[in-house]
Amino acid sequence: MNWTLEVVPVPVSDMDRSKEFYAGKVGFAVDLDNEVAPGVRIIQMTPAGSRCSIALLSGMPPAPGTKEMAPGTLQGLQICVTDIEAARAELVERGVDVSPVRHVGESGWTEGKGGTWNSFMTFEDPDGNGWMVQEAPSELSER
Repeated sequence: MNWTLEVVPVPVSDMDRSKEFYAGKVGFAVDLDNEVAPGVRIIQMTPAGSRCSIALLSGMPPAPGTKEMAPGTLQGLQICVTDIEAARAELVERGVDVSPVRHVGESGWTEGKGGTWNSFMTFEDPDGNGWMVQEAPSELSER
């Protein structure tokens, strides 16, 4: 049986502001923006080429046995690109405050590209949810 990661909930405080950030600045496609029940809104968005989406939720009660995340508490979500410098330039052009490209070296994080799978940059959404972008050697469909 395949277990596919398909949707990651991202806790936000302002749905419209977050939708504008992820769609307008980061470039995610808006798949769904719907009130699924009275007072429960879901905005689902997908990065280009990804098999996994994010869901911004408003009014959704936590599922039994789960805990609610406060806006800004989600850290370390990772997206892969095949050209990190081009991806960084695109984000900067769209107004995203993104870190320099860095890699893990002998003494920790060092500015500049590293070897295969060792080039990263980071950014935060308006609530402080933290994202990492990693350079992959090839497209997902080729790995």
